[in-house]
Amino acid sequence: MDKLLSTIDSPEDLKGLSQKQLVELAGEMREALCRLSATRTAHFASNMGVVELTLALHTSFDFSQDRLIWDTGHQVYPHKMLTGRYKKFTTMRAKDGLMGYPNPAESDYDLFMTGHAGCSVATALGMKCGDELVRPDQTRHVVAVIGDGALLSGIVFEAMNNAGGLKKNLTVVLNDNKMSICPHVGGLADTLDRLRMTSFYTGLKNDIQRILHKVPMIGDPVERFISQAKDALKAGLLGGMLFEDLGFRYIGPVDGHNIAQMQKYMAMVKRFDGPVLLHVVTEKGHGFKPAAEDPTSFHAPAPFVRENGSVVPISTNNSRPYTQVVRDAVLDQMHAEVRVAVITAAMCQGTMLEPAREKFPDRFFDVGICESHAVAFAAGLAKAGMKPIVNVYSTFMQRSYDQIFQEVSLQNLPVVLLLDRAGLVGPDGPTHHGVFDLTYLRPMPNMVVMAPGDELDVAPMLQFALHHDGPTAIRYPKAPAEKIERRSAPIELGTAEVLREGANGAIVACGTLLVACLEATDRLADEGLHLGVINARFAKPLDKDTILRAVRECPFVVTVEEGQLAGGFGSAVLEAACDAGLATDKIHRLGIPDRYIEHGGRDELLAELGLDAAGIAAACRLRLSNTFISTAAKPQAAGGLQ
Repeated sequence: MDKLLSTIDSPEDLKGLSQKQLVELAGEMREALCRLSATRTAHFASNMGVVELTLALHTSFDFSQDRLIWDTGHQVYPHKMLTGRYKKFTTMRAKDGLMGYPNPAESDYDLFMTGHAGCSVATALGMKCGDELVRPDQTRHVVAVIGDGALLSGIVFEAMNNAGGLKKNLTVVLNDNKMSICPHVGGLADTLDRLRMTSFYTGLKNDIQRILHKVPMIGDPVERFISQAKDALKAGLLGGMLFEDLGFRYIGPVDGHNIAQMQKYMAMVKRFDGPVLLHVVTEKGHGFKPAAEDPTSFHAPAPFVRENGSVVPISTNNSRPYTQVVRDAVLDQMHAEVRVAVITAAMCQGTMLEPAREKFPDRFFDVGICESHAVAFAAGLAKAGMKPIVNVYSTFMQRSYDQIFQEVSLQNLPVVLLLDRAGLVGPDGPTHHGVFDLTYLRPMPNMVVMAPGDELDVAPMLQFALHHDGPTAIRYPKAPAEKIERRSAPIELGTAEVLREGANGAIVACGTLLVACLEATDRLADEGLHLGVINARFAKPLDKDTILRAVRECPFVVTVEEGQLAGGFGSAVLEAACDAGLATDKIHRLGIPDRYIEHGGRDELLAELGLDAAGIAAACRLRLSNTFISTAAKPQAAGGLQ
């Protein structure tokens, strides 16, 4: 098993391998990917598709000196196998194991931790300019590998425009597999479809240009003819229309599963002056028929094994996730109100919105990996009288920060932001943890920020948001939905819900850790300690009456949030208490500390951070102990949340 792969400790070990051995090595790398997918959820189809491309890159360049930046870095598993991490490959995405994205802490071959799309061309251009300034006596090739889905991001064209103007030697490898996570959309997708059919472009262009250069230069008419012929060639074959007019030399398309052919073109690219775009066509899921036929489902599939050519899931979790609960609420609202429209950014599958796309195609908009545009587009819909919902992962909504401010909040438009994957997302790690949204949304005037405590809060919150005359945001985690048996109070602006009463202290939960808070109070009740529990529901506006009453009357208050402590929900409670002249030392905050949280199972990470039931109960015991010590000499009147 892995006869060749086990001998590769660095790309240097690839030297001397024959083309036949490289093809055998590609097969072993795919087998390693299949074995990994039997142990845990991992990015599968995208990595199966770049095996040959990765081998061609590492045999054509010396990235111990040259520069390589992977855009949307979930496609770096083969790169990690070849750069000294094969022996740890089975730890991929496990806690304390290899990260599923590039990680400079793991290897010098990883330059940036890239989990968001579109920034590779900009950072690669910056490195090229920096290398020339810092080390003018050295020549380093700089390569950015970007997928066709990421190419849709606006920052890519900003960077390409700059690169074309600077005329630096920069290589952009376009990994074109016709997809991001879902099939890509838009006018650029149509252009790439046509380019794939123009496989003769590079050779024909060069042949015609050689002929034209041999025409005698006799006066202006011939010179104009030569110029016009070149322009016509570029326009007719499309490559120049898009990339060459930005200042890039376009090469391709090239078969992304033919190592020898890619090596030939990469050797050619290294000789060119100025920026070059090498268009490589790959098949997502290549080498594994089920993934190649359904790359969307196999983007990050549940663990599976292969039996008689079929895919057999190892285990099935039948619990209903919050994403599905939200999706069903969205569908109900789209059925009930013809003005409700949904926008997502290449995340139709991740947000489970396929039924909305199928049932309401005229009110469903997938704008590609363009979150800034998604929010500004939603603002336009709202201004025209629609009720738009922007459904995007929390970590990706950060990319639209200025549009949330300028086009939505400042205009006070009724746009609903649904922030999926809020909080800790487990094995995807720090690039994807959605822990900053409370902090970056709270300062926005006019903005209402909500977090359901359980499944029963979801549908009423969305209904409230769609009837609210202003911008709203609802955050929810990547986790199984849970129900708290109760008569749920209606959702009213800035109103919390008191679930339990207790004289010994109070817990105020913002979000679905409410269930863990209730379990913590159950444990404490067994010890004779009785704490109140408040479902905050709103991070903004805060229910000051309910929460500050707890601060006044209880010996202590613990706030709990699955978000960054700096500027988050607990900070809002502290600010309100301070403004009211209350003792803020009675408030203890639990949440994400001031550091990036590594990858691991969500439950593992919550436990490590003291945000599970045991950790919350321990924090309350500590506060109770401190309160007893500080008040032993000076008894206080009994109070509490009642």
